[in-house]
Amino acid sequence: MDTARFLRTLDHEGRLLGEIAEETGPGAEVPTCPGWRMRDLLGHTGAIHRWAGAFVTGRHTSARPRDKVPDLDGEALLAWYRDGHRLLVDALAGAPSDLRCWTFLPGAGTPVAFWARRQAHETAVHRVDAEAARGAAPAAVAADPTHGFTAEFAADGIDELLRGFHARSRSRVRTPAPRVLRVRTTDVPDTAWTVRLSPEPPVTERGATAEADCELAGPAAVLYLALWNRAPVPSVSGDTALAGLWRRTSAVG
Repeated sequence: MDTARFLRTLDHEGRLLGEIAEETGPGAEVPTCPGWRMRDLLGHTGAIHRWAGAFVTGRHTSARPRDKVPDLDGEALLAWYRDGHRLLVDALAGAPSDLRCWTFLPGAGTPVAFWARRQAHETAVHRVDAEAARGAAPAAVAADPTHGFTAEFAADGIDELLRGFHARSRSRVRTPAPRVLRVRTTDVPDTAWTVRLSPEPPVTERGATAEADCELAGPAAVLYLALWNRAPVPSVSGDTALAGLWRRTSAVG
């Protein structure tokens, strides 16, 4: 996917999250984020948007902490969230292609491409959290023909998670002895990942490059949310303990 499509997705998903939050109210429980209510989801996502946007507008070339969420609630919090989302979209849309600023995942491409992609996925997953607060099952949201995810977008999100987040030293998905986990989409031809597990951070290759001890498979949109621990894995074959390991240790901090 190109940067323009990620920007359109970021715009759409962020607006939709705000609409759902307005409908449910700030006190609605978010079952996919235990202990959170809608106000927490808005605060977290709004802070991420403003943090990301500041790298683009300020051209900061080193990491910076996120600002604290302001002490707001109700309509004021929703307005703050919407303003931050708009600022991020506009900042990315107006950024020069040769912009230099900090990014944090390997193989991310240009900074503008990185932040458009990362924030599109960040916002999409949290929009599903918002949907859960009004009673929608994440797997059903992913496959919804109106507001679900395209297979292409979902497959890209899987790739970002496996070859980006879990390529970092902080990944906790590790095994005492070498094991191989396969992730395979059933609706995108020839799209799979081979995840080599060991006491070190996972090493992921595109394609079925080794015999797997366990395979996680399903439609890309549902598998995308399953790997982000928002939905059950559609199909698990082989050593199910590796699927359990993913569920227990793959949370991104």
